[in-house]
Amino acid sequence: MARRTPNSRKKKGLGAASFLVGFLILIALAAVVAWQLWVPAGQESEVYVEISPGSSSPVIAAQLEHAGIIRSRYGFDLVRLWKRGRLKAGEYRFDQPATVLEVYARIARGDVFTIPVTIPEGATRFDIADRIARAGLTGASKEDFLMATEKETSLIADLDPRAHSLEGYLFPDTYRFQRKATAPQMAAAMVHRFRSVTAQLGLDPGATHSVVTLASLIERETSVNSERSLIASVLTNRLAKNMPLMTDSAVIYGLQMQGRWRGTIYASDLAFDTPYNTYRHAGLPPGPVANPGLPSLRAALNPAHTAYLYFVAAGADPHGRSRFAETLEDHNRNVASYRQAIKQAGGR
Repeated sequence: MARRTPNSRKKKGLGAASFLVGFLILIALAAVVAWQLWVPAGQESEVYVEISPGSSSPVIAAQLEHAGIIRSRYGFDLVRLWKRGRLKAGEYRFDQPATVLEVYARIARGDVFTIPVTIPEGATRFDIADRIARAGLTGASKEDFLMATEKETSLIADLDPRAHSLEGYLFPDTYRFQRKATAPQMAAAMVHRFRSVTAQLGLDPGATHSVVTLASLIERETSVNSERSLIASVLTNRLAKNMPLMTDSAVIYGLQMQGRWRGTIYASDLAFDTPYNTYRHAGLPPGPVANPGLPSLRAALNPAHTAYLYFVAAGADPHGRSRFAETLEDHNRNVASYRQAIKQAGGR
């Protein structure tokens, strides 16, 4: 029988020891990888990380590490090699600890941070500028947006070559803008939405100016959807007879354009001459006086068939409805009835 020599036993002992060391190293590496991938990192306070278009994976990983979002860029690189996803540019907001897998998934699906801005139907570009200023967007001020609405008219040059601003073409909707979005970018998004909606309506590009201007008046004169086509009929009937439209909303817009609007319309305002004073000038005003929504655009395209020439707007009626008339005599009765209703409601 052969005997094992002390040397062979020594080699076997060294082999077992090496195996054990290697095994322990593998366990340690696995623990490190697991710690990197599945243990959340980051801060409790909000941190913004902006990834520029075309940034490589190592550059993104370094940004995240530097911002304290992940522990190590190498863990992020490891996930990138494993997932092989496409990372998307934009600004990301992190406000609580997250694993590197979660961080990677957010950037791969483009979960960029945005701020919602709701534009109501009938808002003017002045109103929209106020909303943008209050929304917390850092890329544009109120003045920036108003300037963009005047300088970016090339966005609608094919639809309204006479336009002096984007008024009427900033479609009412809820938009989600990145925090650093610029005023031209926001204006372009609103115009794009306008084009999408009016294309579905089949709006003739050649009639865009007059239709949108009429729709803006309808929008400002009533908030009752069922009345919009009736308001449209009054306005189109008056236009056909070359009668002044006598719409307060247009007068107010003219005053806003000149910085003279005081929040309440006075008799002196109705007498003050601007191109938008539809008491003094027959026909449509020079352009839209607000940004109309879909119902008002539809009404402008399809006015009701009536003989109405007058109305008392629903917005001021405590009963919430407009009052229509074919003759001045009937209209005067409606005005008297309206004033009585206001008095009974406790107004003046």
